[in-house]
Amino acid sequence: MALKWTDARDIAIELVDTHPDVDVQYIRFTDLHRYVTELPDFTDDPNKSTEGQLEAIQMAWLDELD
Repeated sequence: MALKWTDARDIAIELVDTHPDVDVQYIRFTDLHRYVTELPDFTDDPNKSTEGQLEAIQMAWLDELD
């Protein structure tokens, strides 16, 4: 499944599996950006992310942990 910046929930699910030890609440957006773009299914343009999209991914990731 091809992931894009707008797929916050699906990206979060992948990040739970690939980075289980990350303290998501305090993650830097630069690290989050790198984690997302390194996902094997991520196909979007790495330069097209916004702060709002990264925040949505972070919030979805936190939700997945609960």
